[in-house]
Amino acid sequence: MNLTDVQRRHLRSLAHPRKPIVTIGRNGLTDAVLAELEKALDHHELVKIKVNIGDRDARNETVETLCARTGAERVQRIGYIATLFRRNPEAPKVSLDPA
Repeated sequence: MNLTDVQRRHLRSLAHPRKPIVTIGRNGLTDAVLAELEKALDHHELVKIKVNIGDRDARNETVETLCARTGAERVQRIGYIATLFRRNPEAPKVSLDPA
């Protein structure tokens, strides 16, 4: 799924007041973290995650790995916080059309 610029802007505005649901710590990507992220994406579709890794390149790589392994689309990443979106085909919750 490729998001358009308008859809990304809309998703960023929806994500702004949300708090990070999943935190990735010094242990990095574990199976438990991936399972929790899968649940969060299924339930919320639009989630914020906090990546507590000091190196910027390592943070970028971790977020890209998360997207590849979960099938999510990166909406944005600012500092330690990344916003991910993945449509739930059975029960969509987030509208991609700005109202």
